[in-house]
Amino acid sequence: MSAGPLAGIRILEVGHILAGPYATMMLADLGAEVTKIEPATGDLSRQVSDAYFASLNRGKRSICLDLTTVEGQSRLGELAAESQALVVNLKPSAVRKFGLTYESLQKWNDKIVCVALTGYGLDQGDDPAFDYVIQAVTGVASLTGDPDGPPTLPGYSAADNSTGLTAALGLLAQIISGKGGQVDVSLRDVMLSQLNYRASAYLNEGTEPRRMPNGAHSYYVPAQLFPTADGYLALFITHDGFWRTFSAEAGITGFATMAERAGNRDEVLATVSAALATDTAKSWEARLRPLQVPAAAIRTLPEALAENPGMVVKAGTFSLVGSPIRISGYEPEYGAAPALGEHGSDLP
Repeated sequence: MSAGPLAGIRILEVGHILAGPYATMMLADLGAEVTKIEPATGDLSRQVSDAYFASLNRGKRSICLDLTTVEGQSRLGELAAESQALVVNLKPSAVRKFGLTYESLQKWNDKIVCVALTGYGLDQGDDPAFDYVIQAVTGVASLTGDPDGPPTLPGYSAADNSTGLTAALGLLAQIISGKGGQVDVSLRDVMLSQLNYRASAYLNEGTEPRRMPNGAHSYYVPAQLFPTADGYLALFITHDGFWRTFSAEAGITGFATMAERAGNRDEVLATVSAALATDTAKSWEARLRPLQVPAAAIRTLPEALAENPGMVVKAGTFSLVGSPIRISGYEPEYGAAPALGEHGSDLP
């Protein structure tokens, strides 16, 4: 088994909770050596629960530094001199106060890549920017939920996780360039970027985004959740070939083209709903999957984990979801999350 593709890459991390730690954990899973620099109180996620902390920090090292002191800053510089990158997710004023920018660290290592994850950008101030707030200000919440109900939020930290992955991409791109420098990634910009086709439709065609019943797609029909005799089915018909196969199995006639289906949305949805109500979601999935029609019964997270045991790994004493990245000849070693200051401390 080969070493990880990032073996030999040393990454420092300063931050709390989710976005930054998730970014560096993904890199640690690929073989990077990640060292968390924590204050005496530790990453705030340690206060949530041990399982929460482990889910974002497996396989890392931890050292305690007081970055407000001369000694702490000196030790930070020594670590930076031996590292390829630093990932920090704090408010911009704290990033600068603690000397966590390329401008501050280049004197120790002009090749280091400094990645700042902030709410609105490193030069955009300290306005609070937690995941839910970002989903509100970028329009994500306004697009989520039933049109007759209130705006709502996804059931997981979509902005934080997405920003972590984007930051990891930016970090690797700058390392590959062979040059040090500052990488600036904000939660707001990442979520606006992920509204790609919605934003394009508005900017270029004047199409106002709107919520659709049952999570329906704005153009494809039928492409949404449907109630069945037991449970809900996600059905996603994106071209006429899928429709021909599905309609034959469901005993539906007509609406042969996407244009017809889009132009007669209500009638199509009523017809499909009536057909799907004759069987259960799991049965429809079993019938449609062999026909290559995109459809799946809605599962709970426990059900999804039970069906995908290969994604569950052991990291110390905790069972966690493993890396989604598969690399031929490489199997990640999932180490335990570190105890606070386990690998050193300059604190009294």
